[in-house]
Amino acid sequence: MRYSQQIIDKITQLELICGQDVGRGIQPLVKAAKGGLLGAVCSLCQHLQPHVVIITGFYLPHGDLPAAETDGIIGSVQLAAALLRVGVMVRIVTDSLCFPAVRSAALAAVMPFQINPSHLNFDIVPINPNGSDEKVVSLLNSWESLPIPVTHVISIERPGPSRDGIIRNMRGQDISPYTAPLHLLFNSIHNSSPITYIGIGDGGNELGMGKIPRNIIYDNIRHGEKIACVTSCDYLIVCGVSNWGGTALLVALALVNSQWKAEIREQLNLEIELNILDTIVSNKLAVDGVTGKATLSVDNLPWHYHADVFDKLNKLID
Repeated sequence: MRYSQQIIDKITQLELICGQDVGRGIQPLVKAAKGGLLGAVCSLCQHLQPHVVIITGFYLPHGDLPAAETDGIIGSVQLAAALLRVGVMVRIVTDSLCFPAVRSAALAAVMPFQINPSHLNFDIVPINPNGSDEKVVSLLNSWESLPIPVTHVISIERPGPSRDGIIRNMRGQDISPYTAPLHLLFNSIHNSSPITYIGIGDGGNELGMGKIPRNIIYDNIRHGEKIACVTSCDYLIVCGVSNWGGTALLVALALVNSQWKAEIREQLNLEIELNILDTIVSNKLAVDGVTGKATLSVDNLPWHYHADVFDKLNKLID
């Protein structure tokens, strides 16, 4: 399917807006992943019956309040809610430590539109060294028995293993004991058919970043040689903040599929975004990934900063 140059240009603008650097030195990563947003949205829209799995949740054991971080979760639940509204089957996958925040955020995303919460399908993997791998295998087996097979797996701000197999945060700290091996769901083969894998991240240590040559992450990201995730993907979207990647993907979907535009525009409402963030931080379920504090901020950027980026992305829908 071919798209107009105007649509392609807008998707390129979306990639530039969500890929702006916020002080991590990610511009070489953004350049290396150029075109990932267009590839991801084309893959989703060209599939006759997409069934999407969204993986998210980044637990912060070293913060003032051990909890999931606010980044990734908001973008994931907004993506899930919008896809449900346009009739796409969705499953949200996280681990047991992040699940309270993910579930609360998802409910806040669907509540304004009276979507039946039972339509939210969650797969939860325990933080258990002796049982997590078995749960992952069980999940893959259960997916194989679904009437409509999983076609796409999208990871948003989910940490993955570096070359020594250890999962680390941006400070280079080992968080493997607090992180279920959801990377085993990424790049697996389902039902003898290839799944399309889409990675969204902002620091080099997230699932999908293995698509970028290692030296680019090593040379440009602090602790890059320690934290660089080796798990690759088909399409990679590198953002200043991972939530922005979820928003950009939804706007791009609205541009490519006009039948989805009204529902996506309605879902991408600034009040809904703020309510999701407020819900998870006021209940002490999530914290800022940089400060470790339960505040109305993401990656140490205040709400008004995110609202400005959100508005710039949304203006490209029309």
